[in-house]
Amino acid sequence: MRGIELPTQLLIAYLLLHLRFVGMTFNSPVFTGIMAPTPVRYIFAVILTFASVYSAGETQVALINFDNVFTLVILAVRELIIGLAFGFLSSLPLVAVRLAGEQIGTVMGFSMAQVMDPMTQAETSLIGQLNFLTALWFYFHWNGHLLMIKAIIESIKLVPLGQLSFLPAGDVAVGTWLQNLFSIGMRIVVPFYCALVLSDIGLGFLARTVPQMNIFVVGLPVKVALGFFVLAAVLPLAVDMLFPLMERWIEFALGAIMLWR
Repeated sequence: MRGIELPTQLLIAYLLLHLRFVGMTFNSPVFTGIMAPTPVRYIFAVILTFASVYSAGETQVALINFDNVFTLVILAVRELIIGLAFGFLSSLPLVAVRLAGEQIGTVMGFSMAQVMDPMTQAETSLIGQLNFLTALWFYFHWNGHLLMIKAIIESIKLVPLGQLSFLPAGDVAVGTWLQNLFSIGMRIVVPFYCALVLSDIGLGFLARTVPQMNIFVVGLPVKVALGFFVLAAVLPLAVDMLFPLMERWIEFALGAIMLWR
């Protein structure tokens, strides 16, 4: 075979696998949510690559595609996109919990109380951050991060390295992802909307019957206390709801990246 020698070609294959891990670790909230510095996450991707070398060695790689720099660039971008797509699509449960928490914080009156999210470098809701960190803890407790790593290793066989398929062969089903994102989020938020709407109705009756009472001063602590009470009741149920979704959306992401075969 002309061009790059065989040992160098195998090294390039491992580097392409490394890019797939880099895309996952830099785009999935499971790994970015632990607030680790960028060099630490990159070193983690390197460690995952070394741990997966044996699995990559069992697959047949089209090494003939490594003969020139242009195809190498295409293959590198392809592997990075696959990793980014997998990290993005498999993180739906965590994103849904964060979205629901932001809506809950708004109806509880915490829309003005924002904190800096070290992961996104943007302001986020207090309740959204609380819900996300709680869901993230259970995600690690259920070994969801290990399932994601195993799925990437399995994708080496399902989506081989060294294929010149830069664009997916079909729809990545982002619409389905967004539909389920809002569906799961609303299932978590609806109890809060119901409880706080009833509290607004009660405060309205109280304002009519006792006009001397400053209802705005009384209403805010009542809504905050009721919101935390409902949160204490709903959050365990939401965590139980997320457990079967974890594996389901990892499989969904794995099926989506198979479009790059």
